[in-house]
Amino acid sequence: MKTFLFAIFAIILSCFAVSAQDSAIQPLLQENQALIAKSSRKTIGPVIDAIADSGVAQAQSVLENWAAKDMWMRKSDGLFFKGEAAADRHIQLIDFDSREVVGTVAKSDLKQLKPNSGVRALIATALVRFQLLDPDKSKRQDALTSIQRDPNGELLAPLRASIEKELDADLKAQKQRLERLLTIGYDSDPEARINAITDMSGDLGVDLRATLNPIVATTRGVALGVLPENINLAAPLQPGDDGFSRDDAYELLVRNNMAPPRISPDAIHAALSENIDGGRVAGFPLVQLNTDDARRLAYQTLAEAGKVPPFVTETQVSLSLAQHVFFDSYADPSPEVTEAAAKALKSIELKVGINRTIDLLLDALSLASIYFLAAIGLAITFGVMGVINMAHGEFIMMGAYTGYVVQQIIPDHTLSIIVAIPMAFAVTFAAGVAMERLVIRWLYDRPLETLLATFGISIALQQLAKNIFGTQARPLTSPGWLDGALVLNDVVSISFIRIAIFFLALLFLCVFLFIMKRTRLGLETRAVTQNPRMAASMGINPGRVNMLTFGLGSGIAGVAGVAIGLFAKVTSELGSDYIVQSFMTVVVGGVGNIWGTLAGAAMIGFLQKGIEWLNPSNTLAAQTYMIIFIIIFIQFRPRGIIALKGRAAGD
Repeated sequence: MKTFLFAIFAIILSCFAVSAQDSAIQPLLQENQALIAKSSRKTIGPVIDAIADSGVAQAQSVLENWAAKDMWMRKSDGLFFKGEAAADRHIQLIDFDSREVVGTVAKSDLKQLKPNSGVRALIATALVRFQLLDPDKSKRQDALTSIQRDPNGELLAPLRASIEKELDADLKAQKQRLERLLTIGYDSDPEARINAITDMSGDLGVDLRATLNPIVATTRGVALGVLPENINLAAPLQPGDDGFSRDDAYELLVRNNMAPPRISPDAIHAALSENIDGGRVAGFPLVQLNTDDARRLAYQTLAEAGKVPPFVTETQVSLSLAQHVFFDSYADPSPEVTEAAAKALKSIELKVGINRTIDLLLDALSLASIYFLAAIGLAITFGVMGVINMAHGEFIMMGAYTGYVVQQIIPDHTLSIIVAIPMAFAVTFAAGVAMERLVIRWLYDRPLETLLATFGISIALQQLAKNIFGTQARPLTSPGWLDGALVLNDVVSISFIRIAIFFLALLFLCVFLFIMKRTRLGLETRAVTQNPRMAASMGINPGRVNMLTFGLGSGIAGVAGVAIGLFAKVTSELGSDYIVQSFMTVVVGGVGNIWGTLAGAAMIGFLQKGIEWLNPSNTLAAQTYMIIFIIIFIQFRPRGIIALKGRAAGD
């Protein structure tokens, strides 16, 4: 009985020993000691896979420390440990299995494993399967990023297994999307791939198109007599078809060693050089071989003597082409999968085209709102008052610099912009009033002199800005909530700053309409514009009205400068970039009509974006074509899109 109990006890102990050995990683490392110690991308792959597939809990720690160059091998016995730096050029060794410190050893008695970039890439791929279930959310995100960067069919199974256990909704959605993409690209079941393609066929993501394109990629091939049975045929080819000439077909035969190459002029020259004998080649003196025909004749003589390969005749070319069949085949072996992928890509391309059109329209609308915001002040000073103010761009510049100065005083970007808008209006309003009182009011009946005077003022203001702020661009930083863009999909997006400018333009349109239609200043402005003498006889002071109107237009230009400065560089030349477009907007839309200014801004914005779309590599050419179009347009509609009617139209 005692002997029997001892036997049972021994069996139990041996089971524990086997279990402990099975849960240890060191034996597996020792089995592959030589490969690990001298790791190479060409040989280490199976070892990394063995560690990752071992099921041992320590496998992840081994791979992580190996990739981080924290794994060391003790030279005396070849065991591997995690190493941590200690004093006096010693390394503290930690056992991977027990996770206990086993001692401190001098660096000279150890070998540090330093995997190269190729080995680290293999380790990173193996680590993904562990990181997909890691409690740390950031590690799970890193794993998904790694899969996106380097998709691999081996990761499909662990990715699928991790989806149900994922608690974070964001990461779960990413995992589900990646699972669909990997299924399309790597699943061995054609039906599963087709279902995944069908599920995602309405998606516009670039990653989906990148997954589908290799499936429908074709390879040009050739075979003797009949088409091979083991190919996924895309299209049969005939030499002489569009995009596949007889020369292309014969070159394909040559590349596949199915026909002799044609003899090129360089080959003829090399062959003749090798066969020079006593100043002659094939009996021809060298001095006579100065034409292509003479060299071909000499080469032909050498070929008949069997010294060089013969020329390939057109008859031989035709015979070779007739004996072979040419085709394009899909890289993917499944016809059903390639058909589903091609159908999905066709549907996606149509949707991408529609969305690109929407994106282009949004860009054009954004540009139109910028031009309208820049031109609305000029619509008052030039459109309503008839003053050609060449310094209008400099009022935009003054507004942008005002915003910059406010931000130097108020560091909070949101609060600084809120303060900068009325401050810019006040500064440029005051500058406009001063300019009108000191210069403009003496030149109302002399438009050419007004143009010259305001042009001089614009140059003076630019130089003043350079003296104060320097020539370098100054930052006008937008609030954090305006960073980024509204992304509708992978094709359509618009920045929040552009959206804010669009609504600011609408706001100023409403403000302008309210002032002109609902206030005494607007009533007096319209009266003075139509008939200054009659307005004066009715008790209206034309000088005061002109002063306030010019100041209003200048103040709105200053606010536009704050808005434009949020996305453009704030320099002394800022206004110069918008003065031409502002005048074109007012003139094309119709002088003296705010709705015309709006229509002009829309026309110029959409026209410029349309021309840039047709010629995206040259924006300067787009602006040139736009100016030419506007010149032609004005020839047919000199009063603009929306012309003034009544007595005001006759002035």
